[in-house]
Amino acid sequence: MRSAILERLKGYEPDLISIRREIHSHPETGFEEVRTAKLMAERLRGWGIDVAEGIARTGVVGSLKGTRAGRAIGLRADLDALHIQEVPGRMHGSTIPGKMHACGHDGHTTMLLGAARYLAEHPEFCGTVHFIFQPAEEGLGGGRVMVEEGLFERFPLDAVYSLHNMPGLAAGRFATRSGGFMASSDTWTVTFRGTGGHGGAGAHLSTDATIPQAHFVLGLQTIIGRNVPAIETGVLSVGYIAGGAHGSPNIIPAEVVVRGTARCYKPEIRDLLERRLTELAQAFAAAHGCSAEVEYQRNYPPLVTHAEQTRIAAAAAAAIVGAENVDDEAPPLTGSEDFSFMLQARPGGMMLIGNGIETKRGGDKLHTPLYDFNDAILTLGAGYWVSLVQQELGAT
Repeated sequence: MRSAILERLKGYEPDLISIRREIHSHPETGFEEVRTAKLMAERLRGWGIDVAEGIARTGVVGSLKGTRAGRAIGLRADLDALHIQEVPGRMHGSTIPGKMHACGHDGHTTMLLGAARYLAEHPEFCGTVHFIFQPAEEGLGGGRVMVEEGLFERFPLDAVYSLHNMPGLAAGRFATRSGGFMASSDTWTVTFRGTGGHGGAGAHLSTDATIPQAHFVLGLQTIIGRNVPAIETGVLSVGYIAGGAHGSPNIIPAEVVVRGTARCYKPEIRDLLERRLTELAQAFAAAHGCSAEVEYQRNYPPLVTHAEQTRIAAAAAAAIVGAENVDDEAPPLTGSEDFSFMLQARPGGMMLIGNGIETKRGGDKLHTPLYDFNDAILTLGAGYWVSLVQQELGAT
């Protein structure tokens, strides 16, 4: 079965590479994926698949019924690119300044298209497959918007699955886990306010917002070290500090802003991080005669996979590459994914597919100007999707 699926998909490979590179050359960021969505819809319709467009603005769902009745499942891929300037020199490089597919969504969509074509040609399964092409995964929560707009009411399904490439994992290998797999992603902002003043002649008369800010940045890590249980995971990082004017270093600023990110895997740890961060900011501010305004924005929840669907996903991967090439107890990742919103609404699983280890062969890191999706795994990823449909809905 393994070789039969992949051999058939190999016949699609030139077309899949062409599609992937076409998408890569024309990157579109969140909720602007008009060209990419149109390409998805045209291809799906060309294979006789029912298509719905305009879901969460630029989302596309293709629905394919098998030859026999049965359950319904969803297979999800993401459409959007990132605001990154790509390294020059690639024949298929980005033609849009400041935008590129630096996370492999061009490959994700192409792999799902390959599976859709195969299944349209071999519909001998029981039930319905919904091919979900989601916009705006990168920070804008397109997955949340799709769910809020009634994705699962409009397209009822019993389980939903996603596939993401992973540089540093060898091509031909897969990885997944049951439970907390990817972290929540939250953004926090603390604004410390004092009176400010002259840093030389009037320092003793000022209320200096830089002092509680400094204590706060150092104190953040005590939350991880002394409030988060040692057997749990939490991350707090500062990514932005601003205050005063570059041209006036002798002036103590009246306001200092600190921003950062918070990551964890459990709702109770998420609550703890928000509470303790707020308490520390306000306590340090009060101790130095200042005030602190805290804004804690919950972006993506932890991505928590379900045990039965993880077992099915691992079996699907093992059917095409062998169980020895599938890690079903992969370590959790502190990256985040808005597929988490779909997994809150329906049972499902998340699979990682190796993009390669060596530089120039898929090993460059995600979200960097050097990254490129490894075309050698396009048919393998499509084969995984087909195998998953076999596991869930019967042979094709």
